[in-house]
Amino acid sequence: MTKITSTIACWLLFALLTQACQADKTTIESLRSYLKANDNDVATVAKQPFANLPLTKAESSKAQKILVDAWKASLAKERKAELKGTELKIGEHKMKFFKREFGKKPKDGWSLYISMHGGGGTAARVNDQQWENQKRLYTLKEGLYVVPRAPTNKWDLWHQDHIDQFYDRLISNLIVSHDVNPDRVFILGYSAGGDGVYQLAPRMADRWAAASMMAGHPGDSAAESLRNLPFTIHMGELDKPYNRNKKAANWKKKLADFQAKDTGGYIHHVEIHKGRGHWMNREDAVAIPWMAEHSRKRFPDRIVWKQDNVKHKRFYWLGVNEIPEKKPLIIASREGQKFSIEESEVDSVSILVNDEMLNMDKEIAIDWQGKTVESKKVVRTIGQLADSLLERGDPRMMFSARIEIAKPEMAKSEEAEQ
Repeated sequence: MTKITSTIACWLLFALLTQACQADKTTIESLRSYLKANDNDVATVAKQPFANLPLTKAESSKAQKILVDAWKASLAKERKAELKGTELKIGEHKMKFFKREFGKKPKDGWSLYISMHGGGGTAARVNDQQWENQKRLYTLKEGLYVVPRAPTNKWDLWHQDHIDQFYDRLISNLIVSHDVNPDRVFILGYSAGGDGVYQLAPRMADRWAAASMMAGHPGDSAAESLRNLPFTIHMGELDKPYNRNKKAANWKKKLADFQAKDTGGYIHHVEIHKGRGHWMNREDAVAIPWMAEHSRKRFPDRIVWKQDNVKHKRFYWLGVNEIPEKKPLIIASREGQKFSIEESEVDSVSILVNDEMLNMDKEIAIDWQGKTVESKKVVRTIGQLADSLLERGDPRMMFSARIEIAKPEMAKSEEAEQ
């Protein structure tokens, strides 16, 4: 190579690198400028032209921080009065809540314990008294102890469909107002509150770090979705009404059976307190330090998603485009750059990915019950980061790419129609 040729090659390489850096800078600066000009309106970011431009790993990290800061600033302004208060309103329902701090806030934010009172289908004054009892029932070594007052006085007061919405909003609010650590959110409940834990822990498992059920009844809840959620049960040996004690023993066996077949999943502890009835004389308080040992597993290597009466469109890194009518089961796993849909009772699913999970600069392979359906590189975008943040209000569960896949036979049918 001549000296002139070498010089030209170096100049071209320098020009390409400079152009790439300027393009990266333009994308990030476009995001910053848009948010500044539009009062941190993250909700409209995905519609902007720059939101679909490909990002580098470093740029994706920068965009994530910018979006989270803007989202927090927007919520702080939009919900200013709500963040200072102790009541939430969604539709026709209102939910009051009590909060108390214990210990010193860790560097990465408070732990949050949502503690649900007993009562149920009875007079409001009875549920009010149960709420007051729950406020002083447990203490923490560290954390924010929050006790909601159920929005209704019905028998299923803690597992109606509006409860999921209230908890999503409550957690997001406390992340902004009290610097709660999203990976250290726990749920527990006593009696009717325990009924709620049986229902809410599986269907919102990707929200919680651990869950504790005290003196409740599972009703028609399913345990399959607890695969990645440490779950503890405390029940009085003599708590016979509605067969609560027998149901707890059944769940102990059920969780042990699941764990035996799926090593690495279904961490659980079930304790039947001898000589105790519905009131366990606070012996169940040992659940608090047990839960505190755990933090949320955000991106598990295997997901078992069994939909319940109240359904969701996202669960960990899995998603569905439409709310299913029935209660389908989806089982999926990941190993390195490969995802596998092991079982699915729906015809299409979404897989959400980010740089914490894998190397996004390499190909990602996906198979559906042994048949390869995708093998490609994916593109990180600001739009997907923004959408995933708004979808859950959870800064630590953001994804920079989404892959839509269908059962092999469904995909072939769609191709044939085209």
